[in-house]
Amino acid sequence: MIQPTQLSDTELRSKIRKLEICFGGNKRLKIYGLLHCTSGKRMKRENRILFISEKEALQNGYRPCGHCRREQYQSWKASKKGGPQ
Repeated sequence: MIQPTQLSDTELRSKIRKLEICFGGNKRLKIYGLLHCTSGKRMKRENRILFISEKEALQNGYRPCGHCRREQYQSWKASKKGGPQ
């Protein structure tokens, strides 16, 4: 996980261009999605967290965004219905 505040704007843009950062998340809500997702773009800057991969986001307990990761979200939701609430 990468805190956006740990990087300068130039470093951040460079890592995104090089595909070193592919996903963003909301650390308060524990949701991750694509960097261009309109839902993600509306979140407060202090709540942002960045991930190198989808696997990294899942390993850290984040769930897929229902807008930009619809299929992954449906799979995640279905897997949660069978477990304890």
